[in-house]
Amino acid sequence: MTTPSSAPAVPATRTAERPTYRVTGGRVLRSEWAKLWSLRSTWITLGLALFFLLLLGLVRATTYSPGGPGLGPGGGNGGPAANAVSIALTGMKFGELALGTLGVLLTAGEYSTGLIRATLAAVPRRLPVLWSKSAIFGAVALVVGSAGAFLAFLAGAGPLQGTDVALSLSAPGVLRSLAGAGGFLALVGVLGVALGALVRSAAGGISILAAVLLLVPLLSDLLPDSLRDDISPYLPGNAGGSMFALHQSAHALTPQAGLAVFAGWTALALAGAAWRLARTDA
Repeated sequence: MTTPSSAPAVPATRTAERPTYRVTGGRVLRSEWAKLWSLRSTWITLGLALFFLLLLGLVRATTYSPGGPGLGPGGGNGGPAANAVSIALTGMKFGELALGTLGVLLTAGEYSTGLIRATLAAVPRRLPVLWSKSAIFGAVALVVGSAGAFLAFLAGAGPLQGTDVALSLSAPGVLRSLAGAGGFLALVGVLGVALGALVRSAAGGISILAAVLLLVPLLSDLLPDSLRDDISPYLPGNAGGSMFALHQSAHALTPQAGLAVFAGWTALALAGAAWRLARTDA
């Protein structure tokens, strides 16, 4: 009697194991870097910031005339005298609005499109997203702002040559002022990121940014002189402006103190954004 032969053993197929990906700081940074440059608004807004920094500084340099209103020695309105640095940085208001607005859009835009849910699903701890956005955009704003400040100064050096306000890069305080302009714009960009994450609305974040940097310093001029002199230098816009001023006006902060105060305001906004991001739903 023959026994049936046993069927040949079928080799077990090994299921391919899917690689496991850990959420690391480097990967979150790379993700935010990719998202930043995938937006058309990034290229447009950075280009506009650089354009206005260069254009307005060059226009003011080519139209400068000694003794003109607010431009000649003595400045005007009690402010410091005009110089090649202040002329080159005429476009700073436009630059800070452009970079601050882009910072707001980077965070508030994700809430308006719903992309923030996918982002936070990929990074459950949440806060690395805010830190990465702030670091990435702060670095980009620093490069763009510094490049714009230095190029505006160099472009205006020719038209101002031989005038009473001409300065060279090696003149005392010039490099510090131009670097301070880049640092200020970097902090403005981070402030925009924080406001966008805090209010989660592009319109609201941009309105608060414009009010803090431009409107509040103007309204402080309505205060009594004694009170204005005590409060005005510590407002975000005024403290930030002292970072890149070549010569300080009366009652203004030193560049170092201005940096500390404006960085403190930015850190306060970031703390509020971090608290809301960690405690409330997207």
